[in-house]
Formats: sequence, structure tokens, C-alpha cells
Amino acid sequence: MGRLVSPVAPVPVPDLGRVHFTGIGGAGMSGIARIMIARGVAVSGSDSADSDLLNSLAGQGATVHVGHAAVNLDGADTVVVSTAIRADNPELAEAHRRGLRVLHRAAALASVMLGRRGIAVAGTHGKSTTTGMITTILRHCGADPGYVIGGILDETGLGAEDGTGAIFVAEADESDGSFLMLAPEVAVVTSVEADHLDNYAGLAEIEAAFTEFTRQITPGGLLVACADDPGAAALAAATAERGVRVRTYGAEPGADYQITGVRSAGMRVSFAVTTGPRAAPGAPPRAQLEVAVPGRHNALNAAAAYTTALELGLPSGLAAAGLAGYRGVHRRMQPKGEAAGVLVLDSYAHHPTELAADLSAAREIRPGGRVIAVFQPHLFSRTRIFAGQFGAALGLADEAFVLDVYAAREDPEPGVTGLIVAKAVPGGRARFVPDRGDVPAAVAGTAGPGDLVLTMGAGDVTALGPLIVAALEGKVRDD
Repeated sequence: MGRLVSPVAPVPVPDLGRVHFTGIGGAGMSGIARIMIARGVAVSGSDSADSDLLNSLAGQGATVHVGHAAVNLDGADTVVVSTAIRADNPELAEAHRRGLRVLHRAAALASVMLGRRGIAVAGTHGKSTTTGMITTILRHCGADPGYVIGGILDETGLGAEDGTGAIFVAEADESDGSFLMLAPEVAVVTSVEADHLDNYAGLAEIEAAFTEFTRQITPGGLLVACADDPGAAALAAATAERGVRVRTYGAEPGADYQITGVRSAGMRVSFAVTTGPRAAPGAPPRAQLEVAVPGRHNALNAAAAYTTALELGLPSGLAAAGLAGYRGVHRRMQPKGEAAGVLVLDSYAHHPTELAADLSAAREIRPGGRVIAVFQPHLFSRTRIFAGQFGAALGLADEAFVLDVYAAREDPEPGVTGLIVAKAVPGGRARFVPDRGDVPAAVAGTAGPGDLVLTMGAGDVTALGPLIVAALEGKVRDD
């Protein structure tokens, strides 16, 4: 078992003093740091490696360090860490030795959300995309929201902005229970499934955490939940019984915002939304929507965003236009290039349900060609627990290349490698490639015109997309 974060009362940003972020290069951490800089907070931070995010923050005025060291905390009053930072990290250990205020990343997020109308998007899958879609709609409507997304919004090239409007949209992380630090006016729950079992004892504990999350909704607030997901639907029913306003979306009959006629074509998906009697006043009985990301799962994400927008009182036409202008979030079926007639996409999918959804969408993008999956398992515990389900999901591809496990915050487990996932793929259609450097040539030797290659995983597999494109280009030159 890992560790769950204990909620704490948020500290107003002016009371934080000089703030140091340990692991400032992460998507969520860098976003919060960016917002604090915009509010005039003196910010410093460190990360294990240099990156574009570090350079961007330095350009904004932050003092950044490559490498963690106790001396980096000089002058700091508050230190912000994530669950990935281990107790023996020299900066965290030094912060405790000096008696500095130590905040979890989610507590820092709660601080920057104080005084704003908060929308918190949670769920096992779809959080980043749904947060991005809601943000895009609000921007299109002129609301200029603050936002923090666990990825880069293509429209702005940023993962976070403070905004000048009253609304603040945040991706809420259930992985370590830290979403319980947020007290949103609107909570959006896309799905509730077993995951992060390095921190939770099982699905029952995860469900209990989501129940507690709904108790954090401010009085008079709203829960928006997916009627198609059993866990989210059960959460919606239980929350409604407590007297909280609840609105549901999905294809299920009885959903307040019911989707029908889902059609994927290339990198787009279109669908209709029919509103029920509990929908927002002025909501049209039926609306036709389209969004430039593929797959039925993204139709559901878009429906969540549309539901949230209308329940906030935004006009349906503007919400639909905002969705139509959504350009995606990095690493969510993101095109990386095309060569030799092969399209290469990149996905953050790292749970069996996510793999299955993205591979199904890939099939719709290139219906006449083969789908080739390149998957990097993330975490030893997740690989061990879900190896069979990963294999079944990868069975939706015509060919699969499985890398070794991206360790992230865990120590290796004996016998737990990418090989156990490759062996679980039916029909012997998977190849275990332990050396990441061998993947581009292997994929280029397999893929042909009309095929689609999808790199998947929460680790550094994302770096392979351009290398695969280059290998395909080299194949053309050699031919």
C-alpha cells in the first residue's frame, strides 16, 4: 500500500510567503507555480532534469534548479511537493528539519482556487480532456477562467493560466486522495473504477473517496456525473439522496443530457444531445455537437463539458461552438506525424479501460488499415494487478509492441516486467521490446501504408512518436 493524503484547510496565497516547488517540472506543479508567479508570489523550484517547462517558468521569473538539494530551499517559507516526492528527498527532509510549511500539490491548488467559483473534474478516465473542454467553452464564452490541467491545452500551449474571470477549472487527482482538499461549486465525475491500487486497498476504498469528494461540494453546488459508468452512476444516485443537485449525461435512458447518434470520422466525433426535464432552463430539447477528437469516449467527455456549461447558465449555441473549437490536450490521441502512409498518434492511456477506448477510436480513424500499439506499462504494481486486462485491451490492435515497465515512484518487483503483459495479448500478436531504443526500427519494419501507430503510456514512451516517424521516413528513403 502507498499513502493517501490527509486534507488540510487551504492557506490564502498571500500567507504562503516565498514558495518552493520540489518537482516543479511536472504538469500540475508547473501550472500552479505559473499562477502563483502571475499573482506576484516569489517562486523557486527544482526538478531532476531540465525541460521546456523549467525554462518557461524561469522566463516568467521563477528561480529554477536542475537537481534536488537542501540549499535550494534558502529563503523559502513554503515547500510544495507531490505524492511522487519520497520522504528521503533532500529538499523535503530539509523542509521538515527547518520547520517550513510543507503543502501537498493539491493543497497549493486549493490555495489558488480560494475566492473563485471552482469546477473540479475527477474520475478514473477523461479528466484532462474534460477539463480542457470545459476551459475551452468558458474561454469561447468570454469568461476568461483560471485553469489547471494535467496536460498542455493545444489552444493556449499552456497547462494553466490564472485568468481574470470568476470561474476556476481544475483537474482533480483522486490517485492519492488529494482531491479531497478541494471544495468546488461544481464537481464533475467521469468514471469510478479500480486504479491506483498502490494507494488504495481496493475499489470499495476508491468509491468511499469519491463519496467524500461529493461531500466537499459547496452548499447549493452541483455534481455532474456520467450515467454510463456504473461507479459514477451509483455515486450520482447516492449524492442526490443527500439533497445535492445532480445532473447526469451519457447514452443511458434517463440521463439528463442523453447522447445519441455518436459517429466518428477521422479525428472528429459528432453526436446529438437530448435534454430531459431536469436540464437547465433554456437548454434546447436537442443539440447537434461535434468535437475534433476521436472516439465515443470523447463524445462522453464533450457531453460532460456541455452539461457543465449549460448548468452554469451558458448559452447552448456558445457551448456548442466552444466544443467545435476545442483542439485537444497534449498526449490525448495527439498526432505526432505521418510518413510512408502511416499515421502516428500519442496517448497517455495507462489503464486497461483507456487502452481499449483509444484503440477502438484508432480503428475508426483508419478503418481500412491496421492498428499497431506501442505500450509502456506504468508502475510495477499496476502492471502486476492489471497484466491480464492490459493484454486483453491490446488484443484490439493488430500488432502490439510492449516496452518494459516505467518505474516512476516505485521500486522494481521481481518477475514484473512488460513481458507478462506481452504474453497476455491473445494470438501471440505482441512483441516484448525491453530496449526502448529498438522500438522505432521495429515499428517501421512492421507498419505499412494506411496503418496507424499509437504510442501509449504515462511514461517516456511519448518520446518515441517522432522517432518512429523518422524511422518511417528513413524506410521510404531506403526503398
